[in-house]
Amino acid sequence: QVQLVESGGGLVQAGGSLRLSCAASGRTFSSYAMAWFRQAPGKEREFVAAIIRSSSSTYYADSVKGRFTISGDNAKNTVYLQMSSLKPEDTAVYYCAAYSNSCCEVGRADYWGQGTQVTVSS
Repeated sequence: QVQLVESGGGLVQAGGSLRLSCAASGRTFSSYAMAWFRQAPGKEREFVAAIIRSSSSTYYADSVKGRFTISGDNAKNTVYLQMSSLKPEDTAVYYCAAYSNSCCEVGRADYWGQGTQVTVSS
């Protein structure tokens, strides 16, 4: 079994920054891609960003492009999400997900973390 553990969430004022981390542990798992999703109360889980392990190619939702940066440290089995210029509408529980292939539909993730709350005050 693979465990994904997110950290780094919290309360921040609009315009501020946070960095989320997602550490993978457990049995050897060579992920094809890692992704971040978020889910606000009453809304569906939505894609935020993804990184392809082999090429380090990155992909972003339009709503976060230019403000968020996803990166990975393969040696540490950790993926990061640097969030800047945060807005109240970024408030959500943020989840990381691991894909063995075919990123990044919600239903196709192989593993999910437990989530970390990000709250942006106006």
